[in-house]
Amino acid sequence: MKVMNIIHDSVVDGDGLRTVIFFAGCPHFCEGCHNPASWNIRNGTEMTVDQVVEEVATNPLTDVTLSGGEPFFQAEEVAQVARRLKELGKHIWAYSGYTLEQLQHSEDKAKRKLLSYCDVLVDGPFVLAKRDLTLKFRGSSNQRVIDLNRLEVNAY
Repeated sequence: MKVMNIIHDSVVDGDGLRTVIFFAGCPHFCEGCHNPASWNIRNGTEMTVDQVVEEVATNPLTDVTLSGGEPFFQAEEVAQVARRLKELGKHIWAYSGYTLEQLQHSEDKAKRKLLSYCDVLVDGPFVLAKRDLTLKFRGSSNQRVIDLNRLEVNAY
């Protein structure tokens, strides 16, 4: 799979201390995107599932955030990563330009499988006209922070 970067000890990409995996490739092309270099999957570095999991495991104190780009763009491999991270006891957040409903009803089984490993989903495309710097863990007011274990939209 193609990975842009893995950073440790983030406090802005989800609740608590997190390791963030930025995946390459994104079909949404949101105007004002904070990471437009990630749109092109060729900009990423090829990594195996084992390599990604091993890098995350070097920091046992953090939970994990899947970001991008679009983590559901490479859903089959990212789902394998997420499964392995859940086995390590990691709490997983995912940022996606897709809505929860689009992922739940996707014909792509890998997208639904990846979603099943996530604890929290920040969904919806970034909309520049709805940008709001006061929002916690999201960039625009159309995006939702959803506790998938309770299927509640959190107002943060």
